[in-house]
Amino acid sequence: MILNLLQLGCVPYREAVDLQRKLIEARHDGRIGNTLVLLEHPPVLTLGRNASRANILASDEFLAYRNVEVHEINRGGDVTYHGPGQLVGYPIFDLRSFTPRLGAVEYVRLLEEALIRASGDFGVLATRLAGRTGVWTVAGGSIPEKKIAAIGVHIARGITSHGFALNVHPDLRDFELIVPCGIADREVTSLEREADPPPTMEAVRNAVARQFGHVFAHQALWLESVADLLPEPDQSLQVPAAHADL
Repeated sequence: MILNLLQLGCVPYREAVDLQRKLIEARHDGRIGNTLVLLEHPPVLTLGRNASRANILASDEFLAYRNVEVHEINRGGDVTYHGPGQLVGYPIFDLRSFTPRLGAVEYVRLLEEALIRASGDFGVLATRLAGRTGVWTVAGGSIPEKKIAAIGVHIARGITSHGFALNVHPDLRDFELIVPCGIADREVTSLEREADPPPTMEAVRNAVARQFGHVFAHQALWLESVADLLPEPDQSLQVPAAHADL
């Protein structure tokens, strides 16, 4: 099976939500295959279905001063920060296309597995934490686990949306705006902080794409633009001309 890959650079959050809606409908109608969108966002806070507004620590005035948007969305999980230097992935998968069909929990475990493997490509040992969705660095001595990737998904009619955020080289001080994912007893970290040498965003994108292909048993194929998937071209969302099979 082919996994369509779109690399879109930095995209405003509202535009990305609209793109996901179009891709979900196209996947449901069978007009496209399973697709992974990789991008970055300008600073934004998103609140999932289970989010508590109390986990946003900054005032509305301060967020406005910093040009940080706030969006309430239909994914699972609590409050999450997205910003430059963070690789965000939106898998638009039909869970019924896998044999056997994937359930929600198994799907999330596979997302974690792909990110664990991608982190390992840069010498960063990562793992799961019982009862806490996401990807964490492995504890060492007196140093507890640190969160390196957040996961929050939505599944409707068998089609997935939203997804993951892997910290590559964000400004970690921005996470002080919130209680990340509602978890106050663990720090947030990044590949830049944990890897030696720190990887580039391009290298991480390629690693994540490759590992998604392996974990979900798909052949990953870069596409040049959204217009390659959807019938109506969207000139605001373009990707570099270069592409490769991974």
